[in-house]
Amino acid sequence: MSASRGTPRTDPATARLAGWIEPVVEGAGYDLEELVVTPAGRRSVVRVVVDRDSGVTLDDIAEVSRAVSEVLDTNDDGMGRTPYVLEVTSPGVDRPLTEQRHWRRNTGRLVAVAVGPAGATEQVTGRITAVDDAGVALAVEAQGKPGAKKRPPTPHHVPWAELGAGRVQVEFARSGPAGDDADGDDLTEDGPLDELDDDDVMDDPELGDDVAPGDAPQARGGAQ
Repeated sequence: MSASRGTPRTDPATARLAGWIEPVVEGAGYDLEELVVTPAGRRSVVRVVVDRDSGVTLDDIAEVSRAVSEVLDTNDDGMGRTPYVLEVTSPGVDRPLTEQRHWRRNTGRLVAVAVGPAGATEQVTGRITAVDDAGVALAVEAQGKPGAKKRPPTPHHVPWAELGAGRVQVEFARSGPAGDDADGDDLTEDGPLDELDDDDVMDDPELGDDVAPGDAPQARGGAQ
């Protein structure tokens, strides 16, 4: 989400949207990773982030976008109608790894993470080699002096209680797991958002029709 588009909403209206959207997303076989409603001029941006074990393609994004748009239209009772832009996207590589499924889906990738008991953590960089109910297995890279011969990584199993939020490290010369091509892809849909009144939006000039966080193809529709 672009920080320039306003402040994310965490109010009852957003909670209501989550109650409608989450069952639809999960019913289609995806996890709802994030739902953010952000005022943007005279509109609101509804950003839905989805993922699943097999990865997310542009076709998947289009499927979820249609399903979410339909449920929003179905639950629109005509009260407090405010134009909105629906963005459906997959997680980008900058999203922190906080859940077991996040770590599992990034097996094989290099991550930076704080490990260790509370008050005695250390920052390490390692490759995820396995994920189980007990924790995460990392091949931790040794920290050597510049120019020194690189030592092989050390296997280290970190229990969940001693594992911080991981950050994937971009490796330009290494191919990622299946589904990486969809990272950050999104589609947008325009439509009315239920129960958002004038107090819920900013007084900035109306946002244009080309709202999207990246350069992915866009689909637009719905009432204005």
